[in-house]
Amino acid sequence: MPRRQRQKSLSGYYHIMIRGNERRPIFFDDEDRLRFIYTLYEKKLGHRFNLHAFCLMDNHVHLMISEGDEDIATTMKRITVSYVYYFNKKYERVGHLFQDRFKSEAIEGDSYAISLARYIHQNPVKANMVKTADEYKWSSCNSYLHRDDSFTKILDMDIILDLYSSDREKAKKLFTDDIKAPSQESFIDLQEDKAIAEESVKALFDNILLEHQIDWNNYTKAQLTTAIKELKNTTNLSIRKISTITGLNKDKVNRLLKA
Repeated sequence: MPRRQRQKSLSGYYHIMIRGNERRPIFFDDEDRLRFIYTLYEKKLGHRFNLHAFCLMDNHVHLMISEGDEDIATTMKRITVSYVYYFNKKYERVGHLFQDRFKSEAIEGDSYAISLARYIHQNPVKANMVKTADEYKWSSCNSYLHRDDSFTKILDMDIILDLYSSDREKAKKLFTDDIKAPSQESFIDLQEDKAIAEESVKALFDNILLEHQIDWNNYTKAQLTTAIKELKNTTNLSIRKISTITGLNKDKVNRLLKA
């Protein structure tokens, strides 16, 4: 089956995710994480791309980048090839480290960019690794908060901060408040655990409706909100997956979860 053509961003901005093959770790220690961050720094020299946000998890990475003097495919190839060479040499291994091609989605619009920055920085919180985004060492969050952070020099933060305010102190305050807000946005992420089959989730949702005596053909907004929130809390599925399971559109699912 031919690969789908990658969506081209009109703005030049992208959300990128790369993940370990078979969900395996791509970082085993802090040396590995520092090496990956150095690779980002090294490969962006000469204005080849701009890095606006990042978060390194154990087996995947989220990036918000924009194209500079080269296209996104070339940028990601240079980054991944360099890191794989280091990783394989260090651990005396051969073969693929990353799964398939990198995943990407175009970023169009100011609100989308703000939501994405919040989503990327809140990944460790959602994974129950920390309680707040600023506690996590391996993301760009603290650089935006203008704390003593060695990663600041590799980031291009003005784009995101300007979306909050042209006044830097006000922008930092708004960013600080925003990063604490719950994030229910749906962006590309690791595929949900296949052990939770779609049929099982549908059966679970049917049980939730039955338990709360909700008629799927005649329900109130409050009843639907209860059912969707319980499904989310029980399975931790993405908004996109919940939309597929229930037949509700993603925007409606998002509004119900925020209610």
